[in-house]
Amino acid sequence: MAALLCSTSLCGDVTVSDAFPVSNLKGKRRNLVTGGLKFHALKVGSVSNRRKQWRKTMRCTVVSMKSSDFSVSMINKSLNSNSSSGEVTKVLMSLPDTDSAFSYFKSVAENSNVVHTTETCNHMLEALRVDGKIEEMAYVFDLMQKRIIKRDANTFLTIFKCLSVKGGLRQAPYALGKMRECGFQLNAYSYNGLIHLLLKSRFCTEAMEVYRRMILEGFRPSLQTYSSLMVGLGKRRDIEAVMALLKEMETLGLKPNVYTFTICIRVLGRAGKINEAYGILKRMDDEGCGPDVVTYTVLIDALCTARKLDCAKEVFAKMKTGRHKPDRVTYITLLDRFSDNRDLDSVRQFWSEMEKDGHVPDVVTFTILVDALCKAGNFGEAFDTLDVMREQGVSPNLHTYNTLICGLLRVHRLDDALELFDNMESLGVKPTAYTYIVFIDYYGKSGDSVSALETFEKMKTKGIAPNIVACNASLYSLAKAGRDREAKQIFYGLKDIGLAPDSVTYNMMMKCYSKVGEIDEAIKLLSEMVENDCEPDVIVVNSLINTLFKADRVDEAWKMFMRMKEMKLKPTVVTYNTLLAGLGKKGKIQEAVELFEGMVKKGCPPNTVTFNTLFDCLCKNDEVILALKMLFKMMDMGCVPDVFTYNTIIYGLMKNGQVKEAMSFFHQMKKLVYPDFVTLCTLLPGVVKAGLIEDAYKIIANFLHNCADQPANLFWEDLMGSVLAEAGIDNAVSFSERLVTNGICQDGESILVPVIRYSFKHGNPSGARTLFEKFTKDLGVPPKLPTYNLLIGGLLEADMIETAQELFLEMKITGCNPDVSTYNFLLDAYGKSGKIDELFDLYKEMSFHECKPNTITHNVVMSGLVKAGYVDEALDLYYDLISDGDFSPTACTYGPLIDGLSKSGRLYEAKELFEGMLDYGCRPNCAIYNILINGFGKAGKADAACKLFKRMVKEGVRPDLKTYSVLVDCLCMAGRVDEGLHYFRELKESGLSPDVVCYNLIINGLGKSQRLEDALQLYNEMKNSRVISPDLYTYNSLILNLGIAGMVEEAGKIYDEIQRAGLEPNVFTFNALIRGYSLSGKPEHAYAVYQTMVTGGFSPNTGTYEQLPNRA
Repeated sequence: MAALLCSTSLCGDVTVSDAFPVSNLKGKRRNLVTGGLKFHALKVGSVSNRRKQWRKTMRCTVVSMKSSDFSVSMINKSLNSNSSSGEVTKVLMSLPDTDSAFSYFKSVAENSNVVHTTETCNHMLEALRVDGKIEEMAYVFDLMQKRIIKRDANTFLTIFKCLSVKGGLRQAPYALGKMRECGFQLNAYSYNGLIHLLLKSRFCTEAMEVYRRMILEGFRPSLQTYSSLMVGLGKRRDIEAVMALLKEMETLGLKPNVYTFTICIRVLGRAGKINEAYGILKRMDDEGCGPDVVTYTVLIDALCTARKLDCAKEVFAKMKTGRHKPDRVTYITLLDRFSDNRDLDSVRQFWSEMEKDGHVPDVVTFTILVDALCKAGNFGEAFDTLDVMREQGVSPNLHTYNTLICGLLRVHRLDDALELFDNMESLGVKPTAYTYIVFIDYYGKSGDSVSALETFEKMKTKGIAPNIVACNASLYSLAKAGRDREAKQIFYGLKDIGLAPDSVTYNMMMKCYSKVGEIDEAIKLLSEMVENDCEPDVIVVNSLINTLFKADRVDEAWKMFMRMKEMKLKPTVVTYNTLLAGLGKKGKIQEAVELFEGMVKKGCPPNTVTFNTLFDCLCKNDEVILALKMLFKMMDMGCVPDVFTYNTIIYGLMKNGQVKEAMSFFHQMKKLVYPDFVTLCTLLPGVVKAGLIEDAYKIIANFLHNCADQPANLFWEDLMGSVLAEAGIDNAVSFSERLVTNGICQDGESILVPVIRYSFKHGNPSGARTLFEKFTKDLGVPPKLPTYNLLIGGLLEADMIETAQELFLEMKITGCNPDVSTYNFLLDAYGKSGKIDELFDLYKEMSFHECKPNTITHNVVMSGLVKAGYVDEALDLYYDLISDGDFSPTACTYGPLIDGLSKSGRLYEAKELFEGMLDYGCRPNCAIYNILINGFGKAGKADAACKLFKRMVKEGVRPDLKTYSVLVDCLCMAGRVDEGLHYFRELKESGLSPDVVCYNLIINGLGKSQRLEDALQLYNEMKNSRVISPDLYTYNSLILNLGIAGMVEEAGKIYDEIQRAGLEPNVFTFNALIRGYSLSGKPEHAYAVYQTMVTGGFSPNTGTYEQLPNRA
């Protein structure tokens, strides 16, 4: 909780450590700032009187001030608005250049009290990508990994784009190689995350390729990753691959859990392999991984689908007598499946059992019952069921009425269906397009085209225009959502209303089928197009071929290509390029070459893109020799190679270790196509790595000699970054020396900067300092302010304060004046190391060197005082700065002050300071509200906390996850669990997702209030979530509260769940179990747990012995 509620994380520019002694403070504080800023002595205890006098004076002054009196550098103001990801992003966007933004980004990253988010990191990555700063991007990505910041699809796509990887996430397997070459080293978490992103995008093949690479690099995928891969393969009905994954995970020492086995059962069941599914079930029992209610429900669904209804009933009976009782989903599955099989008696039986088990019928179950009654012809009872629903407070919804209308139309009770349809709006349900289409479909099948057209017109009068354009638009949205059932209902109703599907309609439907994995249906649809004399468009076929490749159905994609002749379609160059790219990704080199050679014979000559696609395929699959042969063929065919052609082949040669051949090819290239910067960045790293420094020098010297414009500094930084990544520091330095000493690189600093960064990145700060000396003193590279700041910042981060101080002094001696960032680096380091005297000396020195402290500087000092417990002194400094009139406070100014006052129990003063923020143009943000709400909550003032929350919403400040978590926590601590639960639900309804901490707060609150059923319901919600999982705190809380309630058996089951979740219990887990058994009068069990604890290597604490019962 301390981490959750730490206010200092709200202020990105505040980095002074908690240890802030004030030795000699009174002597130092009298002259804190000179040269434009004068501060009075910081008087302890004088805050209240001074504030009253100050506010009285300043309120008058504020009114008379012009807006220009408050004008400060917008950048300085923005630099402090980093208490939330949105504000940090705004600051980054406001900075004039990428270097400034990256410097600010690093300052936030180096601040232990501030946490970067996916949003801020992705923004920084995009900015760096635009400037081509790959090494800095690698730093951001590495930071995301170290800080466990979520890497989403945009993270990887931005990196891919920078590395010239086209094709989106699908190119991940290829992109990983380039990422590694450019310094992006993925850890296990990143691999797991990338696999999940690919699977989410339905790129199962690519996900498997990434998985294979992950294994080869020695990483072990998580259980969740294996489960997700199995789900993805299962959707493709790839049973062998699923079962192979099951074996592979076991060879890696991962024990399948109940969820893993359940996926296997689902896959086997959907494929009709019921015996094999039962075999998995038996294996679960044999291995002590007993099936749970989800497992049994999945098995029941598979049995019903295979029409083995009696077996499904046997499984249900086993559930009833066992410990895994049927839940709501089980009953919905049984009711729906037996309804589909028109077994009304069984539906009634399951309904009765459902009510006995305490599951209250809802609109979903009632609608299934209505459907079953309709299928059985019991329409009177179906209508009566609507009345029963209303009596029980369940309102029939649109699906309920549509189900009943469909049932009536199936038995040609048109008048009853129309009467129900006419009454829908008066019953509070508005018909939709589907409702109309049901009638249109009925009229069409009945041959009543007049009524069908009348219904069509009625739809238009109601604002629903079911023309082909509208239907195509509907199909597009349904395809996008993967709602194939509704899409089919609309699509197959088109003919009955006099509309003919066009190519767009079919294409939308095929996309829909592809999205849900029903590619076979998409292929059938193509045949239907031909049968209905709807000429297929070559674009549609190309799309389908591409879809088949995406689904890893290469042979079928090839067959589809062969069918184009039957459909009287001529393949275009796009068709061939799509096939070549697909074959290349699968490593099918021979097929790709044969396809390419057949293009001319079929009257479709390849273009440059075709050749480049083929070269890319060949070079990535170690067939660069064949690519060279094809290059000659390309020129013989009159197809002109471009720079991409040559760059691709150079890449293939370098990848193959053929450095000299690549150099020779490069020289041949210059006769036809002039190399670009990408060419050099592809070629030179390998040349330098081979130790051919002189050759590398000559290549770049010749390039620059023939180049009209000198390359920008960014080129040198990118080139050196690539050389360092490929050739290592020693060869790179040798190459750099050659460039600098001969004046090839006119700005030696652009070479020095990446070298220093590389040294810091690889944990060699001393080496960075040595290289700095070498370049500046031996090679004569004049260091500039950015280089000094980079080196000083890196040395301080490595805790080499003395070396940084020496460099700082050297910097001033050489005439390079430090800027505010330089001073802030050192001030931050002094604060963290407790060097308060040095901090104040440096603080004064800034003014003497005409370097005016900025808002970050002042905030660092104020925050440090607050952390050290000197809140009054921090307030004195704040009032002095405000009184001087040249300081505009930001949220990061107020955050530490309000937090310090709140934690000191001075809530009235904290609230007063909060209320005065607007007087100085600083609107309280979410972070400030969170601090104050937390302060009132921790003081037991829950009403005041709730009042602040309502005010926050009213003023248009959107609460975040922390807001709700703080509020839930304070209400639960006050015993107001119902209100806490209300805000927890509001959190979810607002579109935010509760994290594990928020779940733990409400679960613990419910547990302490003995509302264990509600607590367990939320616990199950966590388990069923794909986003979060219960952690050890969750389990410990449940075990403790179940034990206190005397429910020790349930507590024991929760303990077993810890083992299944792959977590390791701690001393608090055992203490909770011991307490439960002791309170329940089971001393033997309590001592058994104690024995297990000790033998398991856990050290008992005082709490353990306090819970143990006395032996008789």
